[in-house]
Order: sequence, then C-alpha cells, then structure tokens
Amino acid sequence: MEGRLLLKDCAIFSPDGRVKDHMAVVVDGGKIAAVVPDGEVPVRPGDWSAACEGRLVAPGLVDCHTHLVNAQVLPQSGELLLRPARARHALQRRLDELLTASDVEALTAFAVGKALRAGVTMAVEHLHCPAEPGPALEAQARVAERLGMRLSNSHATNSLGGEEAATRGFEANAAYVKARRGHPLVRPSLGFHASFSSEDALLRRIGLAREELGVGVTFHLAETEDDLTSTFSRHGRRIVPRLEGFGLLGPGVVAAHARAVDRSESERLSRSRTLIALGPRFSLLAETGGGGFEAVLAHQNLLGLGTSGTGLLWGELICAFTGIIQIARAGRLLDPDGFVAQILFGGPAELCSLLYGAPSGTVEAGALADLVVYDHVPAQEDASGLTPHLLMQLGSVRPSWVIVDGRVVVREGQLLGHDYMELARAAARTLESLWKRANVPAS
Repeated sequence: MEGRLLLKDCAIFSPDGRVKDHMAVVVDGGKIAAVVPDGEVPVRPGDWSAACEGRLVAPGLVDCHTHLVNAQVLPQSGELLLRPARARHALQRRLDELLTASDVEALTAFAVGKALRAGVTMAVEHLHCPAEPGPALEAQARVAERLGMRLSNSHATNSLGGEEAATRGFEANAAYVKARRGHPLVRPSLGFHASFSSEDALLRRIGLAREELGVGVTFHLAETEDDLTSTFSRHGRRIVPRLEGFGLLGPGVVAAHARAVDRSESERLSRSRTLIALGPRFSLLAETGGGGFEAVLAHQNLLGLGTSGTGLLWGELICAFTGIIQIARAGRLLDPDGFVAQILFGGPAELCSLLYGAPSGTVEAGALADLVVYDHVPAQEDASGLTPHLLMQLGSVRPSWVIVDGRVVVREGQLLGHDYMELARAAARTLESLWKRANVPAS
C-alpha cells in the first residue's frame, strides 16, 4: 500500500488497561509512525484515511500454538473426546500421514482467513505432514504471504515412524528454516511433537541445529501424565530436564500445554524464558481433569495463549479467566486482570518482538503495525482511562479492520482480495477427499 494509513478518531487500548479516546494512529512502512490527538493529523494527498468513529484500536492477537491444518483433519466431537488419548493420537497420525502439500495449502488458507477475521495477526503453527514436510511448510509460507499473516511454522517431527522418517522430517524442517529466515512475514522454527514420541537421537539433532541456526523450537511439553510417565520409564528423567539437556529450552522456544510439570520444572522454564503456550479450553476438553495450569504460575514464566487449532483465542481466554478467578479466590493470585493482559499481550509480544526485531503488542510509535479495530466504543470508568473489564468484553465484539505489517488484510469484517467462502469451500472439498482416502469417518 502506497502512502500512509491513518486511523482517525479512535480509542487506543493499552495492555495496562488504559484507554485514550479521540486519537489518531499513523501507519507508515509497516510500523506505527505516530499516535497523537486526532486533530493533530491532517490527511495528505495519497493517504488512506479510515474513520474509526470512536472505535477501539488494540494490538493484534498472537495464537501462540496452533494446528491450522491438523485440527481440521480430525475435528473435536463428543464421541472422539471420550476415546483414550492414545487412540485419538493413533487416528490423528493415520489421517496426517495421508496429507499432501496441496491439502495443506487449501486447509491453511481457510484457517488463516478465519484467524485474520478474528483479529489474529500472528500464528505459531505446529504442522504434521510426514509425507511431504518440506513442500507443506513452503505451502503454508505462500498462504501467509498471500493473505497477509505473520507466521512461525515448524514440523511436528516424531520418532514413531522410525529413524528414517524422523530424519526426513527433521532435515526438511531445517532446510525450510534456512530458506525462509529473514522473510518479512514468515519466521520459521524447528519442531518436534513431544517428549514421549521423540528418541534421543532426534532431540539431539534438533538441539544442535537450533544452536547453529539461531532459531526457536515448537513442541508439546508435558501435555498429559501419560507423556510424563512414558518419558520417565524410558529415559529415567522428567520431561523438562530431559529437553533442557538437549538445549531445547530458551528464548524463541514455544512449549505448549505444560500440564504435567512441577514447581521445580516451572522455575527452570522461567529462567530459560521459554514461552509456555497455555490452552485451558483445549486441555479441559481433551484430557481428564484438564484445564489446570497452577504450577506455571508459581514463577514469573513467559506465558501466552494458544488454540491448538480448535476454536478462537477468546474461548481460551474465557476458560483461563475462569480458572484464574478460582485461584485468586483461594488467595494464590493477587492480580487476575494483570494475568489476563499478560497471556493475551505480554508474553506473545515478547515472542513476536524477538522474532521480528521490533517492539510489538502495543499501540505506540515505533511498534510493528499489527493492529485490530473493533466494532466497540469503550466506556471509561474514570478520568484515568482505566478499563480492566475491557478485555473480557472484546470476545463478543467483531473485529472490523485488521492490519498486519501496515497492510490492511480485513476491512469491515471482510478479507481484502480473497473470498472467504471460497476458501471455506476449498477446505471442505479437501477434507472430503482426505476422509475418503483414509476410509474413516470424520468423527
């Protein structure tokens, strides 16, 4: 887009809970150039001016752990969720093994379009496409470029199919990282599935490659007690110390779930600045007694929210908020509103800033121009502009405009340059073909 983008007469949301109204945001060259009172910004020839009419402007959302493709391949249902975890995982693997790069491209396009319309400007994708890992990762990168979303994707390589398949998945992922490093929107990482499904040889190679390439790693961390039990019985160590020994914790690393960790492991994670991607709604549905995350609150961990590809971030936030209120009522958490802001903006912003080398997660001059304009005019509680209730309100509000890297990708709720319903139809055709090839029911 040539010229500046001006968001006129808007209310600016800050993650500390404050709102300033009658403001203007000037976007130029992928960054926020200025945030000033509305009357101080005249419209110049060549500018694109959007009249917000008091609507709220907030930082874009980051889905810190998602399965854009694989969650569509095996959608959740009551019948599925009542099966044992290992049975669900076996069925997921069976379907994943049939995925092609073209399947991945169609399913990713629909998932990215859906996420953008929900205000997500960056996703940490954990893909599993063992038949074509390299081409599938590249297909996702093309979709991110075309639709305009920030993407950090990796392959969920595992050792369950043998050493040869694990080596193929790792090498394809590493080659993709080398090819895409420094891309404006796509910042790939290395990946593996989980501790229980990964042999030492695979983890050692990923740890060495992480050090050589200077990139992050994405994986499931202690998602279930079964993961913990299996790891300890086979390797004689708990999961966090095992992964730490291979150099798989640290800045840029995204560890999803972290349900079966103790307080000493929480402290190790905190010291390493590994981002823990919580998915309380997903955990509550997927596992018996799921949804708990109190152990990771014992230390100043870097936390974010992830959907695992099911539902929207707001659903995860509501579930997290419910759990946090219960913990706060027991006197074990003093600031539930601050926690909500931390997992929705604070931790994700630190990850995004690390990957893209610029401030993010705030509507301030110099920050990345990843912004959402909501169809909501906020009411302020007092002259200070404090609105601690606002985050929980936004879950029921439609994003009107979505801007990524200074580019408008959603305008008045519609994708720009793309037919959302056509993306949905293409994804449906892809799933029908896949389920037919697999000869299994969708549920």
